[in-house]
Amino acid sequence: MANKEIIVTTAFDVPGKKIAKVLGIARGNTVRSRNLGRDIAAGFKNLMGGEIKVYTEMAAQSRDEALNRMINDAIKMGADAIIGFRFTSSTVMQASSEILAYGTAVKLG
Repeated sequence: MANKEIIVTTAFDVPGKKIAKVLGIARGNTVRSRNLGRDIAAGFKNLMGGEIKVYTEMAAQSRDEALNRMINDAIKMGADAIIGFRFTSSTVMQASSEILAYGTAVKLG
């Protein structure tokens, strides 16, 4: 994808900028499933307590992938910014979930 800087914010405006045009919803998602090796390691960690780092890392990678896909979607629309940015997640099937990044793609004036 083009190497374009794009503003991403959870706010519904960009300070000092005017929204010239709303282009639509930009979105990006990824569906990830756990694997047996991670589940066994996580099971042992669960018995001992504490953070389950393999799942923390998997969740962070999933959010990054969904965010990058959303930004690429906005760039395809010709956006300068994404406002109202959010993440959501849902279970697709047992042992797998979707991470969705979404926001409103806008042109700034």
